[in-house]
Amino acid sequence: MVNNGYDRQMAIDAVASGRADLVSFGRLFMANPDLVERLRVNGPLNDLMGPETFYGGGAHGYIDYPTLEDSGAAIALA
Repeated sequence: MVNNGYDRQMAIDAVASGRADLVSFGRLFMANPDLVERLRVNGPLNDLMGPETFYGGGAHGYIDYPTLEDSGAAIALA
C-alpha cells in the first residue's frame, strides 16, 4: 500500500508496475466526496481548501464540497 500525494495516473502506474497492490487517498477524499467516481471517469477534482478546514470548525471546507453531479461536470462526462 502506498499513499501521500498520488493522483489518478500515479496510482494506476504504481499498481500496474507492481510497486503497490493498492493506493490510499486521504486528502483527495476530503475534497471529493465522490472520489471513486471521479477517478473512474477521470473527472475533475475539487481543489482542497486549507488544513484549517480538514477536521471541523464548520461546514465550509468540511462537508460542502460539490459532487460531480452538483458541479455539472457529470453531464459533460456522460
